[in-house]
Amino acid sequence: MVNSGQREIRAALYSSPADAPYGVEVMSFAHLRSAFPGSWRTNPQRTDFHVLGVVTGGRGRYTADFVGHPLTVRAAVWLRPGVVHQWDDLEEVEGVLVLFRPDFLRPGAAARAAADAFGPAAWEVSDKSWPRVELALNHLAVEYRDSDADRPALRAELLQHLLQTAILRTLPEAEPPHAADDLFPQFRAVVERHYAAHRDVAWYAKQLGYAPRTLSRASQAATGISAKQFIDERVVLEAKRLLAHADLPVATIAHRLGFDDTNFTKFFRRHTTLTPKAFRDRVRAG
Repeated sequence: MVNSGQREIRAALYSSPADAPYGVEVMSFAHLRSAFPGSWRTNPQRTDFHVLGVVTGGRGRYTADFVGHPLTVRAAVWLRPGVVHQWDDLEEVEGVLVLFRPDFLRPGAAARAAADAFGPAAWEVSDKSWPRVELALNHLAVEYRDSDADRPALRAELLQHLLQTAILRTLPEAEPPHAADDLFPQFRAVVERHYAAHRDVAWYAKQLGYAPRTLSRASQAATGISAKQFIDERVVLEAKRLLAHADLPVATIAHRLGFDDTNFTKFFRRHTTLTPKAFRDRVRAG
């Protein structure tokens, strides 16, 4: 894992360790503290890889997209690529962290959960699931530390299977991830790629080969809001990230998101009741 050092929202980019060049890395919270200074951890950043963490001891806190989450025993956290986060307090936290590239998982339920950009950021593992979660993570850590360099292909496949098991054991006990052929996940994925350029439901409907009304029904069923609201909320989230964490002029942020200055202010105020400047001032003051 390396830091690009850019001045805006810090970008942490995945770099495979020399002893495990497969796209996955297993470490402890203690290693994270020793390898990276406090200011690196507590400043806002976003990664191009996944981080799945499980707390086995101590207490702390982290923030993901303006929402704070306590880190206590049996807490699970999942930082997905693109989410702006910061480790507010890790000094007493113990547990396991698994870093992996988006392309590391094979197709299946774990990969679908990883592809869900709006999946849960934190939850508590149930008493019933906890022993199996510990077992799955310990097995993954043991296999990761195995230095069987003569069989790299076998090691990579073992790590893939064990990570998938750990993910499925750790996920909250709820409905399984949506199947890949559901319409809403497809819509959400296209929005994630194009929200800065397109805010018209008809454009997305055309890309997916559905009527706009069908797209809105799918969004309403999955999220409780219309397709248009879903697109707008994604734009608002990115605007908030940039306003809060980047020293960019409001006009530059507006242009990045496909607006001119005046229309951006109207759009942002309509969805948040605040002007972009007022939002930035409030977040940075608090």
